[in-house]
Amino acid sequence: MVEIELDGQKVEVAPGCMVMHAAEKVGTYIPHFCYHKKLSIAANCRMCLVEVEKAPKPMPACATPVTQGMVVRTNSEKAIQAQKSVMEFLLINHPLDCPICDQGGECQLQDLAVGYGGTSSRYEEEKRVVFHKDVGPLISMEEMSRCIHCTRCVRFGQEVAGVMELGMIHRGEHSEITTVTGNTVDSELSGNMIDLCPVGALTSKPFRYSARTWELSRRKSVSPHDSTGANLVVQVKNHKVMRVLPFENEEVNECWIADRDRFSYESLNSDQRLTSPMIKQGGAWKEVDWQTALEYVANGLKNIKAQHGAQAIGALVSPHSTVEEIYLTKELVRGLGSSNIDYRLRSADFSVSTGTRWLGRSVASLSTLQSVLVVGSNLRKDHPLFAQRIRQAARKGCVVTAIDSVVRDWALPVAQTLIAAPQQWFQALSDVAAAVAQQKGIEAPNVQGQAGEVATAIATALLAGEHKAVLLGNAAAHHAQASSLLALAGWIADQTGATVGYLTEAANTVGAQWMKAVPGENGLNAAQMLEGRLKAALLLHTEPVFDSAAGVKAATALAGVDMVVTLSPFKANMEFSDVLLPIAPFSETSGTFVNAEGRVQSFHAVVRPLGDTRPGWKVLRVLANLLDVAGINFQTSQEVLEKATHAPQGGRMEFVPAAELSNRSKVLAAVGAPSTTDPVVASIYQLDGMVRRSPSLQLTMDARLASTGVQA
Repeated sequence: MVEIELDGQKVEVAPGCMVMHAAEKVGTYIPHFCYHKKLSIAANCRMCLVEVEKAPKPMPACATPVTQGMVVRTNSEKAIQAQKSVMEFLLINHPLDCPICDQGGECQLQDLAVGYGGTSSRYEEEKRVVFHKDVGPLISMEEMSRCIHCTRCVRFGQEVAGVMELGMIHRGEHSEITTVTGNTVDSELSGNMIDLCPVGALTSKPFRYSARTWELSRRKSVSPHDSTGANLVVQVKNHKVMRVLPFENEEVNECWIADRDRFSYESLNSDQRLTSPMIKQGGAWKEVDWQTALEYVANGLKNIKAQHGAQAIGALVSPHSTVEEIYLTKELVRGLGSSNIDYRLRSADFSVSTGTRWLGRSVASLSTLQSVLVVGSNLRKDHPLFAQRIRQAARKGCVVTAIDSVVRDWALPVAQTLIAAPQQWFQALSDVAAAVAQQKGIEAPNVQGQAGEVATAIATALLAGEHKAVLLGNAAAHHAQASSLLALAGWIADQTGATVGYLTEAANTVGAQWMKAVPGENGLNAAQMLEGRLKAALLLHTEPVFDSAAGVKAATALAGVDMVVTLSPFKANMEFSDVLLPIAPFSETSGTFVNAEGRVQSFHAVVRPLGDTRPGWKVLRVLANLLDVAGINFQTSQEVLEKATHAPQGGRMEFVPAAELSNRSKVLAAVGAPSTTDPVVASIYQLDGMVRRSPSLQLTMDARLASTGVQA
């Protein structure tokens, strides 16, 4: 450790640290603009100038390495005067438009100008003007004259998002930030540039001019989309969600969120929201009160059970539903005497697993991997924040390899990609297994593999280093031979000292498995139920046409079912449903999601329910009571969670118990004939009902490509 003196206080920091890091350690604030703890050091704003003893001039704290015995003064007359001089230069060309700036009230430049700016300007020349740029539906660059050239957005693109979409052109006072690779900013993490911008140059286009920051209340929540479980700050005005920002959690999402986490809130306020229960009568939809709707559903289910037996009733639940909703749906169906419930809507392999499938390691540990094999995943689009972590690992030397049907652009260096059609993925993994066996001098598993050049390179990478993983993506999870792929991946992981796990698709895929939302003995799986084998179907947060492997065939099959009840925040499934029950999205209900690493994260409602919308767990509880299902008398979602997870009263679990997590599969063979169709995987902005109904997300390049059948 190196000891320095900072404002008269002794500080010990590691060699190679900067003065800024030492100041952070003892809680001393040094004004800055270009410095950010997650980005490389640029030292181009000069706002962090401090006095260093024996140095002839003030030094930038962010770029001055500590040395033994260094004496630093951050608030001496020399340091303060240097900082004031820098502020004067920064304000020379900055427009005086704070009252109309969207960043007003949360602007770093505005805040520091109060402390370091002058009361008047000595600059009398004409200010420069930078013309606005249209870079897509998410980021507004309408006021680029405000830019102070901190280059945070440029460095974010290069280092975190992996794509340098913005760059600086020209020199001196003619410098400006503009797009360098195209006309728009298309990264799936682009919204983080808005948070990074210390002035009003980059702002949120959907949020623009809709509210002032001091008018907003801030509430914590959890993302309802992919399996990262990103922590959010939801900002609210007049019981309406106005903006979503990241809540920093180093163990989960660091200080970033994906664009679908940030902008999907638009759907919460859209005209597609379902606000009253509806019943279809004579082919026409009619709004009714809750009592009428619930009694109609209860009586219908009782009649169908009496006429056709309990096994004629089934439930399809979305893995984007909360733990509480999934548990109560399972208890409702089982209480009626049926064993038909499934969350595996896009799957083709319905083998019963021995435990809850998960990531196999912590989310944070992805950043420290030295070698990783990714099977069947469009990593960058399916899991943007996992890709970001692996990108950081790759920058430190991690060897990334893949097995996929095409070479994909993950915005990170991929050493080897073993190209094979999905039907040949088991064979491709067998080749890697054969190469591992050959290099270790052991017997290969009982499969026919050939150690080709690419397979050998992948095996070599997995055998090197200490921190290694074999990760199965959404396409591998939905594959017709998913169990066989997992078993073979597990064998490879065992022999190479790697972990094996699923990236997992949705916000609560792990939670749905944990709640055992799968068919019981002689029960129908999702594919069978979507063939129309039921007489009554409950659809929880799901739209089978978009969310299932059956696609449009599901609509035809469900149209022949006697009673289809849709529980959704949106006007969904109207062509084949008989009843629509408006249940709350994540922003209007309390609940719990379990992310890929098995982390149990509960959240509260941030706004009151819209119209006659009710929390899903409450609707299911009342329905269960009407159907005389025993043991469903919960008063709060916390009580449901305690019962579902066997947590102590008033307590909560932070993680799924390790004993219940398992990625073991005994099927070490290509079971069943390979499917003739490719695994069904949702594109980045078609994952769930919320992102599908976000206008801004649907205008992005990724969404437009997906609409033409292309996935980037």
